[in-house]
Formats: sequence, C-alpha cells, structure tokens
Amino acid sequence: MILRHRRWQLAPPAPVALFERFSALDPLVVQLLYNRGLTTCEEVDAFITGADVTGNPFALAGMGTAVSLIRQLLAAGESIVVYGDYDVDGITATAVLVQTLKSLGGHVQPYIPDREGEGYGLNCAAIRDLAGAGVGLLITVDCGIRSLEEVALARRLGMAVVITDHHHLGEALPPANAVLNPRRPESNYPFKDLAGVGVAFKLAEALLRVNERVALPTTKQKLASAELLDLVALGTVADMVPLLGENHFLVQQGLAAINAPRRPGISALMEVLDIEPGGVNAATISFGLAPRLNAAGRIDDPLKSLQLLLAPDLARALPLARDLQQINQERRDLTTYVQERARAMLLESEEDLPLLFASADDFPAGIVGLAAGRLSEEFYRPAIVIERGPEFSKGSARSIPEFHITEALDKVADLLVRHGGHAAAAGFTIRTADLPALRARLTALAAEALRDISLKPSLRVDVETPLSTLSWKTLDALAQLAPFGYGNPQPTFLSRGVRVQYARAVGSEGRHLKLYLIDHEGKSWDAIAFRQGDWIGRLPNLIDLVYYLERNEWKGRVALQLNVRDIHPAGAD
Repeated sequence: MILRHRRWQLAPPAPVALFERFSALDPLVVQLLYNRGLTTCEEVDAFITGADVTGNPFALAGMGTAVSLIRQLLAAGESIVVYGDYDVDGITATAVLVQTLKSLGGHVQPYIPDREGEGYGLNCAAIRDLAGAGVGLLITVDCGIRSLEEVALARRLGMAVVITDHHHLGEALPPANAVLNPRRPESNYPFKDLAGVGVAFKLAEALLRVNERVALPTTKQKLASAELLDLVALGTVADMVPLLGENHFLVQQGLAAINAPRRPGISALMEVLDIEPGGVNAATISFGLAPRLNAAGRIDDPLKSLQLLLAPDLARALPLARDLQQINQERRDLTTYVQERARAMLLESEEDLPLLFASADDFPAGIVGLAAGRLSEEFYRPAIVIERGPEFSKGSARSIPEFHITEALDKVADLLVRHGGHAAAAGFTIRTADLPALRARLTALAAEALRDISLKPSLRVDVETPLSTLSWKTLDALAQLAPFGYGNPQPTFLSRGVRVQYARAVGSEGRHLKLYLIDHEGKSWDAIAFRQGDWIGRLPNLIDLVYYLERNEWKGRVALQLNVRDIHPAGAD
C-alpha cells in the first residue's frame, strides 16, 4: 500500500459580477459563498442573516397520517416505544421524541439496540419482545427505512409503526403506517439533507403545532419546539450532514440554546469538559461534546448518553457526564489500537489497491467506523474495517466522494444480512463465511468505478493570500458564515513562501507540530499542525501551507493562530 501526499485544489475565483452584486459584503465572504454554491440574493441573504428557512413539517410525505395516528394512540393510552440508534444522531432524535411525547402525556419508553448483540437498526428479536410487552406504537428514529421484514413482523404482531429516517431509500418502502423521510421522491419537503434528529424534530414540531390548536386531554406540560433545538444541533453536527440551508439555520439556533444552557445534561457535560457558556461552536460539538455522547454507544451502554440528555437536574446529570468522560478515554485508546493494527495490515500489502479492507477478531464493532474514517482520509481510498465474529461479522465503511459506498453495498446485498448508510459512510452485518466474497466483489466494484481517477488525497483551498493580509478583521468576516461543518467547511487559506522561525514537536509522543512563523512583512505568527510531528528534522526554512485562521486563548493570552492542515516545501507544487 502506497502512502500519498495530498494535492491542493484551489477554488476558482468568483465571477466579477458576483462581487459587484454583493458589494456590501467583504470580497473574501463573497468568494467563500461562491465556493459553497451560494450565489443568489435569496440564498446569500438567508445564509448571512440567519433567516428562518425551515420547511412546513406537513410537506413531508406521510406527516398528516403520522400525526393523526400518534394523537389517536396517545389519547387511547397506548404504550409507545421510540426505537433509536446508538450514535449521537440517533440518541438526540430519541430524546427529541421521548421528551415531546411525554409532554403530551404519552406512555413512552426509549429503545436503543445493543451494538454488539443486536447491531444497527430494527431486529426481529427486539420486535417480538416489544410486542410481547404490549407496545402499541413503534416509532423509529434514524433507522428503519430499509427494515422491510422487521416492520412487516411488527405489523403482524399488532403494532402500529411510524418510520422517521433520513438514510437513502432501498428498492421499496417498509410497510409502516407512515414513513417520514425527506428523500422520498413523492415528498414535497424542500430540504432533503436533514439529519435523523432533524426528521424527528419535524415530527415533534408537527405534533406540538397541532396540539396548540386542539390540545390532547392527556397533555401534561406545554413544550415549545424551540426547547428541542439544542438536541437538534448536537445530532446534526455530529452526523455530518451538510450545514447548509435548513441545517445551517437549525444549528445556528441550537448553538444559541446550548450557549445559554437550560438542559441539565448539556450543562453537566460542559462543566466536566471545562467549557464556559458562550464558548460552544460546531467544532466544540464535533470534537468535545459529540465524542463523549458517542463513546457510550461504541463500547458501553448508549442509554447512559440518553439518560444524560433527559436528566431532570444537575445532581443526576453530573455523574453521568463524568462517566462518559472516562468511557471516551477508553474509546480513544481502543481507536488508536484498531487504527494502527489495520494500518499495519494494509502497509504489508505490496499492491496499490482501490479499496482498503481489514478485519480481525479483536476489532470492537463500536470502533471500526472511526478506524475506517481515519484510514480513508490517510490513503484516500474507500475503507472497510470489520469486527470478525464466529458466525456473523459487523463492519463499517467510509468512502471518498468518487465512490458511493451505500450504492456499492446495495450491489452486494445478497451477501449481507443488513446494511444501510450514506454516500460516504455505511454499516453492515454479514456472515463471516462470506467475508472473502465481499472483499473480492467490493474491490472489483471500486476498481471499475475508480479506474480512470487519480486517487491522491486532495485538500480543498478556498483562497490563496499572503499571510500578512490576514487580521482580526478577517476572522470577524469569517464569523458571518458560521457555524462550520460538513458542506460548509471552515475556510481554508493558502500562503506561500512563509519563513519558519522555530518548530518543535508537542503532544503525546511528539505527534503534533508547533510552529513559529514569519510573514513577508516580518510579523510573527503562532501555528499548530496536528498529527504532523514527523516534519521535525526535515522541515525547510521556507514553506507553503494550507491552514484555518482561528482565535487561540491560552493562559489569558488571546492571539490569532494558524491551524495548519498541510505543509509543502516552498514551491514544491
């Protein structure tokens, strides 16, 4: 397996007419909006001003049926289960509907499957247990769109079923009473890229809106949909759906709620992580809050994260938050182990393969997705990492833009027990005996799809500019585009011929690189390059670098800092 240096792809300049159209905006902001495909006055105005672009929940196909059914069963006192997933998107979606249905007087319980014993999504054993316990209504969140057999079983056993999901559709819809998914072709909902928690929120919003007009006699408390936006922001950012359109607005609103926290579970997690109110942005969710909430579902009990989010007070929330912090440290250690083991397996190969495939008995199912993601990023290949079991194995796949991994799994569905996901990420269960066939067929599919493509990792660059042109004013201009995340990435800059004044390795085992740089006008800059400590001993005096511009606060000192994404010797590209 060959390691490859990343190539830099500089975005083309925006048309002159666009700068003229938006002359009131900083030209840098206009260029960044163009890079994100935002060029009309309506799009730009909504994005910059934070205008409400949310769609009517009843535009989702099946919403009217779902709301009528749920209200009917709430009034009848039926037992309801919200069946979720063990990642942050699934956990927050579960919390959204559990909180909403309880406010309406529902007899509701959550169900989060065990990753090791049950795997992702609905399973027949759980369906039978729930039916046996007298559950009258099953509502799925962040799962179920491909669970045809399981939904049919639930209906035969007397349960009503409402599916809320955002994953790609299969060949047929499950035979539920109602199926809510913005990707349904017959749906008139204008925004297709909601996270699972976003779809759950639209159902909650519809239920609360109708209840405002005709309150159920069972209603226990008045709940405003805005009180759920903190959960929506957590799940949306964590699930890496595009932070554009409605997602951008929902996360903006949710971050405002998180930064003035009223939910004890979020306050407790912020306290454990020493995060002050007002200091949470999308990156804080991605690298701080979400990994802790995810950790329980990866190697422990995901109900701990759900209990934290639904905790009524700090006294019950703080012990859960501390527990999640410890679990996350164990998760980090396991991730490093699996990644390094899988990487070593790949580097042993002398072939330059189009798809990476690694499996082992001691790869925990909850960790394989993280390892696959890091390998795909490093080698710029679709990557599949699998926990190999005696009879069944569980795998996670992460991919590159040129290869739709879920469509590839659809083509080998005859080998799989279950599967589902997005273009860039998927999970599956397979009989262990079929692993060699899976590897061969997926490798062949990748070879065909990627045959004429240069598989070299690329790094998108928004703007090339001398380092000396950047300032606090630049950072203020960038803030107009926040929150940043998938689909609206943090702006990247390219500066050439920057002088290295001093560099040292920092962090565990010297894995990171601390830089002190001098721009063309003699001004000094601090920079940090994570996971690039191997430059020590071979870093030239002049470098070209791609970086984020960010605010760094350390021991009371506030300064601009470069977060370096990649380094080339000056003039190397």
